Order: sequence, then structure tokens, then C-alpha cells
Amino acid sequence: MMISREIRLASRPTGEPVPDNFELTEVEVPQPGKGQILVRNTWMSVDPYMRGRMDDAESYMPPFQIGAPLEGSAVGEVIASGDPGIPVGAKVTHFLGWREHVVLNVSDAVVIDTGLARPEDYLGALGTTGLTAYLAVTDIAPVKEGDVVFVSGAAGAVGSVAGQLARKLGAAKVIGSAGGPEKAKKLVEDFGFDAAIDYRTGDLPAQLAEHAPEGIDVYVDNVGGDHLEAAIETLNVHGRVALVGMISEYNAPVPGPRNLYSAVTKRLTLRGVLVTDHLDRFPEYIGKAAGWLADGTLHTEETVVEGLENAPAAFLGVLRGANTGKMLVRL
Repeated sequence: MMISREIRLASRPTGEPVPDNFELTEVEVPQPGKGQILVRNTWMSVDPYMRGRMDDAESYMPPFQIGAPLEGSAVGEVIASGDPGIPVGAKVTHFLGWREHVVLNVSDAVVIDTGLARPEDYLGALGTTGLTAYLAVTDIAPVKEGDVVFVSGAAGAVGSVAGQLARKLGAAKVIGSAGGPEKAKKLVEDFGFDAAIDYRTGDLPAQLAEHAPEGIDVYVDNVGGDHLEAAIETLNVHGRVALVGMISEYNAPVPGPRNLYSAVTKRLTLRGVLVTDHLDRFPEYIGKAAGWLADGTLHTEETVVEGLENAPAAFLGVLRGANTGKMLVRL
């Protein structure tokens, strides 16, 4: 058998996770049986939603188990195959990241076309983060011609794509929020936003009002908390909100926005989105987004951490906003 490494959940966090909640260990990996493949993972994703799975609580995905390897999206190369449909050398995506090698049933792997895009793109702009952004601005809070759109967490994997797609859908103005002057600068210069808010400078409602004096029509929420409250204050009547994530509350939940009643008086629509409800939309989305990547009209960035042993640090960095674009671990 092959010896490989994996990251396991060592203990459940209280509040913000720490390195001691993770354990790096060696395991034996068997050869694949009939209908299985052995994959050497080359890239893996770390994402904010994983924080919720570290808790022993009911949610839309089952919790990670103590002593068991973590899970998440990954890309890898098939190095042994027990199925002629996926030969050795094929590149695949699957959901058993946080390990260097894994045996998969062929039904749990999707062959990717690396002539269409880079392997790592299938974890970012062509992966669930990209599809989430697409759903947010097309289905959940549809952007219409002439809309003013506000995106929080706009320098992250979902937010940076959502803002660019809003522009493609005809938004008159796209405003993004990010933490720090460098990220705010990138929103405008690299991701094509019209205006950027550095929320760390304070008074978020005033900054948003300054950039959107006539209000906003669509809000893509990746942060929750004070960002959602500021957006509700600024939204126009019949405004639309896509509730993608609330990273500000993952470690320590807080009460909802103090102005939530304004959602009634303004007749707002606030709707959550889970990409797992819409995986059938991948062919539609990739058919469009791969072309945008190829012609350069969809700009992406990655923050890359090297080595499986550094995956916990990469994940903790995502929760603290250390990434620009997609946070990836190269194995």
C-alpha cells in the first residue's frame, strides 16, 4: 500500500479555530478496486463554510468528525484506475480534499477539461465559488439593466466574481467592500468595480451612502452583521439581497440587523443561496465562464499556500480575510 498524508479534525473549536484543532497524520492508501480510481491531489480548496462543519451542530452539511479527515473540493490526477471510463492521467475534481491521495468511486469524480482552463480554475471561477456568484446575481437577486449593486467581501472568491458578473448583466454601478487599502484598490483597478469601501476605516453606512446617493438595488452579502445592516438602510424599495454567507458571524454569532423591519416597509427580498441546490447549473455556467476567462473579461486571482501541512493555516487565513480571490493549497 501507498503511504500518504491527511489532515484530520483533532478537536472542535470554541470560537475562532486554532492550529491545535487540526492533526496531520500518515495513512495507508490501497489500490483502487473495480469502479474506483486512485487520485493524487494537486490542488485543494479551503472555504469559509468549513468553519460550520467543525461544530457538532445540525446544518445543511454534516459536521466533520473528530479523528476523521476533513473534506472539501479538490483537483487531482488519476494515477491508478479500476474503471476504463476514467483512465490513468485524467484530471478530476471531487470532494475529498485535505489529503494527498484518495481512492474514489468513479461516481464521486468529475473529469475536467484542462484544455479549457487551468486545473485550479475548477476550484475557483469554474468551481462552486464561481457558480455561487453566478446564481447570486442571476437567480437569487437578479441584476437588471441600470441597477446599483453592492457586494461585500468583494475581494474574495465569490465577491470578486459576483461584482464582475453584475457588470456583465448591465449594472450601472458596482460598489464593493473589502478590508484594507490594498484590497480596496484592487477592486477598482483589477476587478473593475466602480467604487470601493475599506470597511476598516469605519462608518460603513456613511461610506456606502456616499458612493450610492440614490440607493442600491441589489446587495450580494458575504459578510452579514454591520454590512447587512448598512445595505438594508441603503436599499431602495423592492431591493433584492442574495444571502451568500455571513463570515463575520461564523466564530461568534450576533443578533440580526437592528433595522430588519425596513425589509418590510421597503418590500425587500432577502433570499439565501446554497450552491448544493443548483449543481445541475454547472454546464450552463462553465459554458459561459470558460469563455470569459479565455478572453480576459473575467479577472481572477488566487492566494496560494504550498503544502498539505499548511492547509490549516490557509483555512484560518480565509476566516481572517487574508486572501485576495480564491484561497488554494497546492499539494
